Amino acid sequence: MTSGSAGPVERIIIAPGERRPAVVHVINSARTRLSLSLFRCDDEAVLDALAAAVRRGVHVRALLTSRAKGSKAQLKHLEVFLRTLGADVRRYSDLVVRYHAKYIVAEDGPACIASLNFTRKCFDATCDFVLMTSDADVVTGLTRLFDADWRGTASDVPGGTTHRLIVGPEHARRRFAALFESAVHRIRIIDPKIDDPAMLTLLKAREAAGIKVEIRRTERMGALVPHGKLLLIDDASAVIGSISLSMMALEFRRELAIVTCDAASVAALDEFWCALPPVLTGGAGGVVPGDSPLLA
Repeated sequence: MTSGSAGPVERIIIAPGERRPAVVHVINSARTRLSLSLFRCDDEAVLDALAAAVRRGVHVRALLTSRAKGSKAQLKHLEVFLRTLGADVRRYSDLVVRYHAKYIVAEDGPACIASLNFTRKCFDATCDFVLMTSDADVVTGLTRLFDADWRGTASDVPGGTTHRLIVGPEHARRRFAALFESAVHRIRIIDPKIDDPAMLTLLKAREAAGIKVEIRRTERMGALVPHGKLLLIDDASAVIGSISLSMMALEFRRELAIVTCDAASVAALDEFWCALPPVLTGGAGGVVPGDSPLLA
């Protein structure tokens, strides 16, 4: 955990019991402005916190996806509900890029970037990750990205966005490829939807070069249902967020992930990985520790 005079700057949230309170904390921290990037949201505690924010005079803006598989009615209900609360609501306007980013920013911080949707299922039952941060560069970058997407003018990542943020589809493929190339010892991935041929080819090449590559796909993570995406490079850095290593995510969706080199956060994610039960099958189903997941 990174610390300063004002207290902790960054914290990784893994345990289901800590996810909802962390997200509600960001909402409750807002005093003037709150920006929400939503793909799905049905959690009562989150919606109650948003209603309370509006009542205390916070300008709440919610940017919703225009479409989500099997959720047309739910999205409409969410839009109407948020408008009824008094929030400003817009649907992402890009006709090609699907909106899948998941983050919340309270004025000048804190912010959270998540792999999870703000739903009861993701808070309680899925393998997912949330990064809480007060990093001023991250907060500024998120705000600039949100403002550009809100206006419908983001033809590219806004200038001044910190290198810690990976914004898709513009930079996702290049940034993930660079991260894979930076590995010295090992690459560990949790991604139920990994299928991009170029990324898998690159991972095979890294494995052939002596890098240990481990991938967990669709098998259960103990009691948790696979959903969130995680990348660990050596014991030095981690990436969490909405970006899957799939062609659709890398090429056709507004996605967001964040890189952290915070030692405590990386250590917590390493501990989580090491505590997962062994995978019983290799290949497409997962990785047996010590086996080759890609070249078999």
